[in-house]
Amino acid sequence: MAFLERNANRGSVSTGPHEIDNSLKFEADNSEYLKWTDISTYATSARKKTFSFSVWFKITELGVQRTIWATAANGYLLLQADGQLKWQQSYGGVVKTLNTNRLFRDTSAWYNVIIAVDTTQSTEANRTRLYVNGVEETSLTSTTYPSQNAEAENVYENHHSLGAYNSSSIFWSGYMADVAFISDAQITPSDVGEFDSDTGIWIPKAYSGGSAPSYFLEFKDSSDLGTATGLDADTLNNIAAADQSTDTPTNNFAVMNINSRTNSDITTIHGGTKVSNSGSSICSMNATIGVSKGKWYWECRFANDPGNTNTVFVGVAAGNDPYVPHNSNNYLGQQSGYGSIGWYFVNGGIYNGTGTWSGPGYGNIIMVALDMDNLKLYFGKEGSWENSSNPANGTSGIDIATSFTSLLNGTDTILPSIAIGAGDYMDSMNFGGYANYTQSSAANDANGYGTFEYAPPSGYYALCTKNLSEFGG
Repeated sequence: MAFLERNANRGSVSTGPHEIDNSLKFEADNSEYLKWTDISTYATSARKKTFSFSVWFKITELGVQRTIWATAANGYLLLQADGQLKWQQSYGGVVKTLNTNRLFRDTSAWYNVIIAVDTTQSTEANRTRLYVNGVEETSLTSTTYPSQNAEAENVYENHHSLGAYNSSSIFWSGYMADVAFISDAQITPSDVGEFDSDTGIWIPKAYSGGSAPSYFLEFKDSSDLGTATGLDADTLNNIAAADQSTDTPTNNFAVMNINSRTNSDITTIHGGTKVSNSGSSICSMNATIGVSKGKWYWECRFANDPGNTNTVFVGVAAGNDPYVPHNSNNYLGQQSGYGSIGWYFVNGGIYNGTGTWSGPGYGNIIMVALDMDNLKLYFGKEGSWENSSNPANGTSGIDIATSFTSLLNGTDTILPSIAIGAGDYMDSMNFGGYANYTQSSAANDANGYGTFEYAPPSGYYALCTKNLSEFGG
């Protein structure tokens, strides 16, 4: 079966009428955000009382405050550094907040969050409502509601920012999809989603409605990712076509998992694709999706800064431990018996536990094929498979059964994994949903999922929930 870190809502394989094709990747280190200016020109007393906001998001970094949506200095929806979700608006100079007890830290999940406001409601708790994945949040650390008929002075004050606080700081890191601001309406979850009748998972529905300045962003036009149904964003700060992603709530792709690492020295940015080690020893990190059967493909780009060296180890690790299995040196296992195995790059040289292979050059694309049906692992670079191997017909693959003996009785899962040398990094781990570099080709698997530099071998598929549903990974 498929393994995704922690057993909770992981986004969905939609069986409903609305498929989300694209999301937008945001990177805090690059100050990426969208902005709508002159929102004040749409201000009316009624609009300041009644409005809603809905977004699907996927987290890729933890431990820092990140803005989802902001309307002014005192108006925002954000994740606190501890993972609490906070909504704040100012009414008549008095700040009102909803702050969850629940923590949102799952980097493998897509969350749908709705803020629905109608201060004309007579019942205080109905004036501001916060929903996550179709269910209202009622366990709150901070609960202050506006008075009846109070006007939110921030929502139509100056501007709206998606992915930044006041368009200048506390930037979002991760993905967003199906973003909707709805003017003049207090929506309910059923307006934008529904529970799948078979799985009970919250899945999206397309929203239609709302008067100007409402907007609904699907991020389908890579040439202008601020294009909306309704009011387009007029500023795209450091947002480019390359920030468009196919990792969505209806097809959730693997990324590297900050919740599954040896220590806090190893971190990830660029949508969970670039992995770096700021420490003084080698450390490791797993991906968010693991498998126990099926055939799977992913790529990575091995790169360095000019004049520097780079030591990395790309492979797979057992999924029966929340941390990456490693030996006493914090490597992925260079030999059998360490619960992990892979390809060891040392300044361009390679060691895989059984001999030395021709090393990749900096900037090379590395290919990985994992055959869980026959317990074989394959590596290649720049379109050619190493050791005269051929994953399509099973020739000369690395036998992983000796490293993962529990697989022989079907009790284990395997996850993509990486170890990074002190001060080094892997430029990009591309599982098909997003790559933080421009690809010269756009190869997909046989189902049309994933975007890779090289076509996956026949019978191998991208690590995403659509494929997992079909092949039972």
